[in-house]
Amino acid sequence: MTQGLQRRSLLATSAAATTLSLARPRPAWSQAIAPIKIGVLTALSGPYMVVTGPGCVLGARMAVEDFTRQYKPDFPIEILQGDIMDRVDNGLSVARSWFDRDGVDAIADVANSALTLALVPLIQERDKVGLFCSSPLTVLTGANCSPNHVQWVLDTYAVAKTTGAELVKQGGNTWFFIVADYAFGHSITADTTRFVEAAGGRVLGRVAFPFPNTTDFSAFLLQAQASGAKVVALAAAGTNAINLIKQASEFGLVQRGQQLAGLILVGTDIHSLGLEAAQKLVFSSSFDWNLNDDTRNFGRRFAARLGGAMPTMYQAGAYSSVLHYLKSVAALGPERAHASGRAVVEQMKAMPTDDVVFGRGSVRADGRKIHDFYLFRVKTPSESREPWDYCERLETLPGREAFRPLTDGSCPLVKS
Repeated sequence: MTQGLQRRSLLATSAAATTLSLARPRPAWSQAIAPIKIGVLTALSGPYMVVTGPGCVLGARMAVEDFTRQYKPDFPIEILQGDIMDRVDNGLSVARSWFDRDGVDAIADVANSALTLALVPLIQERDKVGLFCSSPLTVLTGANCSPNHVQWVLDTYAVAKTTGAELVKQGGNTWFFIVADYAFGHSITADTTRFVEAAGGRVLGRVAFPFPNTTDFSAFLLQAQASGAKVVALAAAGTNAINLIKQASEFGLVQRGQQLAGLILVGTDIHSLGLEAAQKLVFSSSFDWNLNDDTRNFGRRFAARLGGAMPTMYQAGAYSSVLHYLKSVAALGPERAHASGRAVVEQMKAMPTDDVVFGRGSVRADGRKIHDFYLFRVKTPSESREPWDYCERLETLPGREAFRPLTDGSCPLVKS
């Protein structure tokens, strides 16, 4: 198949036209074609390693494998991996080395919000591509949007709207927040507060704990308990969230009638906790491995290669974003993709998204990937039917409702 035909097929906007069937094997790669290089910059150590880390690298590799099998591209693809070590300076050093020495074309994941913000001008300056999966900051598609990056998976607006507004509708009209004292914790607390109050709820109080080294949350949980709030919201992630939920279970908050809401929670967190401690916890997410046949098939393929662990939404996002990036590279051609990351991002926005983890969607002018968002309740031990069967879906918010309206983000790329 010629590269021109491949580009025309990938540029087609109908869902049917995005599936290519090739009759002959992939041609040998020319020595003149430089590989498309994608660097997965993630947490290969530290508190977020399980929810991102090696699983994001695997997600990216599976995207390359599935893309190569389906489209048989006439250009090579390489995946690199780098450890952020939970430090902005280290992540920036890796990124600069990748761009300047290794010829990396795109950086995926970035499991640190402060690092993500620091990378935006560097990626734009080098005219590369940022595929941001793990950062939930809405400014990435607002004041800090750029023509060189996209934001996959989630943001604090979608999490806050799905959790805050929907729980108030179900009777959770008084709230208390336990907040990780850094940018993410305060951002998601502010967003959730807005939706709680808009839905008619009230915030009775909030308390911030030092991040990331707090391990004893008893004083904060006692304040939440004393508030009498119907919903205790945990604006924390990773090991902080796990420890909070464990200790809340020991305090008997749920047994005494308070509802725990995890504002950022994934399946691996529930697995670490066990259903006895996590049961009845409510949280929102853009992905669960057990949503439908496609996600179940993907989850089992993934788990077979990662010690039985099902993918988190961030790891599914690494798969989805890299797959769509590669489709866009094929549509433009590798030479153009090497020359201009901005051109690839424009192509990503021009083509509909479609994959087995998020289904059909799109990338907006501000770089926001649009897909459905879900409110989940953690099952009780007696409700679970198989390993990793942890979640019951309570509500589905269509992507057009879940994410911030395009005109409300102050992104300079959006024409008024």
